[in-house]
Amino acid sequence: MGAVDIETERMVLRRFTPDDVDDLVALHNDPAVMRYLGPCDETAEHVRDVLLPYYRSFDRPGGGYGYRAAIERDGGAFLGWFLFRPAREDPQPGVIEVGYRLHRAAWGRGFATEGASALVDRGFTELPIHTVVADTMTVNTGSRRVLEKLGMRHVATVHPHYDDPVPGTEHGDVLYALTRAEWTAARRAP
Repeated sequence: MGAVDIETERMVLRRFTPDDVDDLVALHNDPAVMRYLGPCDETAEHVRDVLLPYYRSFDRPGGGYGYRAAIERDGGAFLGWFLFRPAREDPQPGVIEVGYRLHRAAWGRGFATEGASALVDRGFTELPIHTVVADTMTVNTGSRRVLEKLGMRHVATVHPHYDDPVPGTEHGDVLYALTRAEWTAARRAP
């Protein structure tokens, strides 16, 4: 198992290792998982030679940032992954993006909220950040619910151009944000 960064009640979030290649191939080739992202024909070679090095490029000494494999504590199943990295759109100091991609078996069981919440909490308590952002397709109501459970607020709807759009793209993408002040106020609320 890779270096453990975060343990939640039901998951371990750890750095990726070469042993995760087959699990990532299966995750990224599931049409339901990729419904809002577009078709994927992922190969083990691409995951090993391109994706894993990319995911690991965000690792920093002491942890905190990066892509993390989500492993179920009860049984050790690979659930998917979470990310906590500098925002890819308009990167600014102190602005971090949170995201996730989970196997269908993990959907509707609270894993996305549990993992993302652990990353957001760690970010605001241990890292020099002031805002956490996220984006998803407008029609991806499941992901939107997760972001709202985190306390994030809808800040914009954008209509980016995609060369090979998936169904629902015409409705745009929604951007969400949570500031340190908002997170702190929510933790103090009864």
